[in-house]
Amino acid sequence: MSVRHISTGSPFEEQIGYSRAVVADGWVFVAGTTGYDYESMVMPESVEAQCINALATISKALEIAGSGLDHVVRVNYIVPNTAEWPDCWPITSKAFAKAKPAATMISAQLQNPEMKIEIEVTARVPA
Repeated sequence: MSVRHISTGSPFEEQIGYSRAVVADGWVFVAGTTGYDYESMVMPESVEAQCINALATISKALEIAGSGLDHVVRVNYIVPNTAEWPDCWPITSKAFAKAKPAATMISAQLQNPEMKIEIEVTARVPA
């Protein structure tokens, strides 16, 4: 089995010991991604901005893997405050308009209090 690890430069990847994404046997597994802008290491205040940043980070990792948002088959959204989740619907429905992946929203506390959403996906590398 061929395995490739992808980093997007987050300091958390090194500190915690994980890869942003792992490519294995035609699948791409993207680890839980929060809303940091990893170039500035700034976490926006709004859940919408965090959702946009998380999806941009995921999109970048998928692109490096040879895939993209249109090839996502599974997505998990993790939010501490379920009342904020509907604010992300226009963003997620646009991002996954073509893929229409199977999806689950989980309510759980995240690593840092400023984190309002975490997203993880599974995608295929197109043939």
